[in-house]
Order: sequence, then structure tokens, then C-alpha cells
Amino acid sequence: MYSMDALCQNYLEFCRYQKNLNDKSLKAYKIDLTQFSCFLAENGGELNKQHISNYISYLYKKYRPKTIKRKIASLKAFCNFLEFDELIDKNPFTKMKIRFKEPSLLPKTISLSIIQAVLTAAYEELPTIHKTKYSHSSILRDIAVLELLFATGVRVSELCSLTVSDVNMAEGFIKIYGKGSRERIVQIGNEDVLLALKNYKAAFSITDNTAGFFFINRLKNRLSEQSVRYMINKYTSKSGMPVHITPHMYRHSLATLLLEEDVDIRYIQRILGHSSIVTTQIYTHVTSNKQKSILITKHPRNKVVLNKG
Repeated sequence: MYSMDALCQNYLEFCRYQKNLNDKSLKAYKIDLTQFSCFLAENGGELNKQHISNYISYLYKKYRPKTIKRKIASLKAFCNFLEFDELIDKNPFTKMKIRFKEPSLLPKTISLSIIQAVLTAAYEELPTIHKTKYSHSSILRDIAVLELLFATGVRVSELCSLTVSDVNMAEGFIKIYGKGSRERIVQIGNEDVLLALKNYKAAFSITDNTAGFFFINRLKNRLSEQSVRYMINKYTSKSGMPVHITPHMYRHSLATLLLEEDVDIRYIQRILGHSSIVTTQIYTHVTSNKQKSILITKHPRNKVVLNKG
């Protein structure tokens, strides 16, 4: 009989070499399976329906529905693997019904005026930087990052994973590898954004023949997601805007603003790289709320005063 740790290791190797999952997905699987393995060890249990049911109850006490859903999906995929390889006699998830009640949380967006203020704060830094060549170059990089986040709706993990060959300046598009390694092409339709990318490349001596990641730090290593979050906070603070902005809010805002401009939702789906249009449709609820607010405050009927005698 294999130990739980050995079974988990076998599955992770299967995910790496057979399913070709990326490091981020493998890390998530490892965390989820290690947590379940520890739960079983602490509760002196074996892999069966009752202990999985107890584990799910344990998760509900600690995590949000979205996190619970991911952890259970990881465990379910693991059990399917064990059943297929005949490492367990019976899949404990067979005939098990799990219902998720996820809260209806609308995407958090930022207004165009705030986006403009943050970008302006970054551009205004350029004339004030005279200390070192790198200081000037880093501002140009920050501008390129901020411009690209809003221009393309790229996820921060996707942005940091862009390689030099993924950014086609001549044709004006970027190639993005999203969730599930799905590839999508997103055009850049604004000259200021293209110029920001061009200035960044020149400042960091990046040519089309340069290998490696497109956005890099002082040590020429991949720019981290945390660095992007830091730069957004930095320029938000400099702009004087009393808001907290995350990289994903640029993505949400782009989708919402495009919908408000009557862009077909199917095009927005492709830009964002959603596998299902159902995911994209959540933005229609945001625009519906905006519509309601407009009609309440701006409708001309509000100016009609009647004498009802």
C-alpha cells in the first residue's frame, strides 16, 4: 500500500510530465494535496468518502467559496488519477454531490479619470528623475507596465510572463499565454502605448533578438508580480487618489468601459481570454448598475415638474 505522500508525488509528476502543467498550477496542486494529506494524518483517517466529507466541512470553516472550489477540484482530479491507475479500489467522489454557494461579487473597477490620474503621476516623474540612469529607465518601465495593463486587460501573471518575442512592436500586438496555456493575440490600438513600450525597450537595451522576459528588473531578471503591485500603489499615492488599486482592476475596468461603448461582448471575451462567455457576462451586471445610476440621476424626466392639482 502506497503512502499518501507517495501517491501525491506520483500525481504531481503525472501533472508535470504528462499534462504539461506550468509551475504555477503545479504549486497550487502541491499546496492543496499537502493540506489534505496533513488533514488525514492529523485525523488518523484514510482516503474515503467520510473523510473527504469531513475535510470539506473543515474547508468551509476556513476559506471563501472560490478557494474551497479550487481545493476540492484539485482533490477530485487527484482521486480520478488514483482510480484510473487502479491505486484505489473506489473513487470516494463517486455519487458525492457538492454544492457551492458563491457570493455574487461584482468586479471592482476604477473610473477613467482615476486611470488617467495614475498614468499622469507616472509620466510626471520623468522630468524630476536625475539621480541615475536606472532611475530614469525604471520610470519608463513603470509607464510601459501601466499602459499595457489598461491597453490589453492582461492579467498581472501574464504580463510578467511575457517574453521579448511575445511583444510584436512592428505589427502592434502582444501574444499572451493565459490560463490552461491558452494563447491569445491582443492588438494595441493606441500610439502612446506603443511609444511607451518602445521607450522602455530602448532604456533597457532590449532588442528583438534579446532572449528572456520582456519586463525585467535592475538585475535583468523577470519583473515580479509584487513589483507591479508596488508600482501601482506608488503612483496611485503620488496621484493623490484615495483608492486602493490592484492590477486586476485594470482588467475589470477595461471590460466594463468597452461594454459601455457598446463593444460586442464576444470581442471582449477574446481580449480577456475567457474560455466561457459566462465569465465575461458578469461585466454586464456592472454596466447595468451604471445604467441604473445614470437613469436615476441624469434622466430628463427628473426636470419635468407637474402640477397635479
